[in-house]
Amino acid sequence: MTIGRMENVEVFSSEGKGRGLKATKEFWASDVIFAERAYSAVVFDSLVNVVCHTCFKRQEKLHRCGQCKFAHYCDRTCQKDAWLNHKNECSAIKRSGKVPNENIRLAARIMWRVEREGTGLTEGCLVAVDDLQNHVEHFGEEEQKELRVDVDTFMQYWPPHCQQFSMQYISHIFGVINCNGFTLSDQRGLQAVGVGIFPNLGLVNHDCWPNCTVIFNNGKIELRALGKISEGEELTVSYIDFLNVSEERKKQLKKQYYFDCTCEHCQKRLKDDLFLGLKDDPKPSQDVVKEIIQISKDTLEKIDKARSEGLYHEVVKLCRECLQKQEPVFADTNLYTLRLLSIVSEVLSYLQAFEEASYYARRMVDGYMKLYHHNNAQLGMAVMRAGLTNWHAGNIEAGHGMICKAYAILLVTHGPSHPITKDLEAMRVQTEMELRMFHQNEFMYHKMREAALNNQPMQVMAEPNNEPAPALFHKKQ
Repeated sequence: MTIGRMENVEVFSSEGKGRGLKATKEFWASDVIFAERAYSAVVFDSLVNVVCHTCFKRQEKLHRCGQCKFAHYCDRTCQKDAWLNHKNECSAIKRSGKVPNENIRLAARIMWRVEREGTGLTEGCLVAVDDLQNHVEHFGEEEQKELRVDVDTFMQYWPPHCQQFSMQYISHIFGVINCNGFTLSDQRGLQAVGVGIFPNLGLVNHDCWPNCTVIFNNGKIELRALGKISEGEELTVSYIDFLNVSEERKKQLKKQYYFDCTCEHCQKRLKDDLFLGLKDDPKPSQDVVKEIIQISKDTLEKIDKARSEGLYHEVVKLCRECLQKQEPVFADTNLYTLRLLSIVSEVLSYLQAFEEASYYARRMVDGYMKLYHHNNAQLGMAVMRAGLTNWHAGNIEAGHGMICKAYAILLVTHGPSHPITKDLEAMRVQTEMELRMFHQNEFMYHKMREAALNNQPMQVMAEPNNEPAPALFHKKQ
């Protein structure tokens, strides 16, 4: 299950956090500290027909399991590799006549593995599934109710001939999934496609400004260093997106993961002044600031509604109007401005209004660069999208610069073998060639570009949706 380098880390007692992992040697940016395959994993309910149940790659044509008609695979190799984990699931689905939700399926897969291998440590594992945190005692009334429903549904699904577990143990497994479920993304890292349990990763504590990042690549997770890590230093990842004021991040972490964040960025409220940034000259009054914040909140609600109805021109209109009102009041690092810049650049790209989209994308990236860690994966993806938008708009110098910057970030966060990094390397080579041509003869460059665009259909950006980028850990909705 684990695929190596566990000698690079050791479990220790982290002050105020319980267990944690620390480095047993020095690491540098982009080093893979360890890689781990899932103890158990499942595809999301909404994607079971379009994502392989073994490697989690999104494919147009998949082979279906001939017996249960539920599981889908790339090919015979993936189907064969899956049989050990799918065998019990296959007969349980045939027996019950229906497929339970992803939470029940994952809990069952975990318990079939426990039935096969016992509850102790499995090879290469630093912690047993039994010893992972479940936080069931911290569940609120609503969560307790959901847990009871899940346990009842599980009992109906679980075959009578299999090992029978206590209600307490079943509740523990659901608690583990709730706290430790890691989001699996498709092969390009752009869409969340499933959820899995990775016991070793479950030992890595949170920090809002972490020294590591986690990426899902080719069927395994990799814990990668974001910069220099000294021997004996605690390894941390961020469970949530950094892009929020410290008070809001703390609330989110308490609600979803049941702990109070005491990281330096939360205690000292670092960058909160930028997240709430205002123009200096002239400084707006508190009343004006309050008014614009309310207008921004109302606009974001209207935008959500218009996006869900596919009214993209209306989304652009709402963004333009609100950005105009924010202009004399908010700095470009202000959260409300950044949210609108992100939405409007994405929607305009989809509508192929690349010139206007590129202007907003550049502003967004300028804001992000002042806020995110220089090797943040979300920053890298945002810079990549902005670079593509500028390239489509014919801004070859800005486009190439951003694609190079994104490539440098993704080499650290994703590594050179990740499909998205390979795509980016191809784009970097392409834009570099175009930039050379542009510098040699600007007129000819535009003529050739025009002809190329007329001869081939423009690659349309993916349709925007309300879903954020895949989060690190999967929380049941």
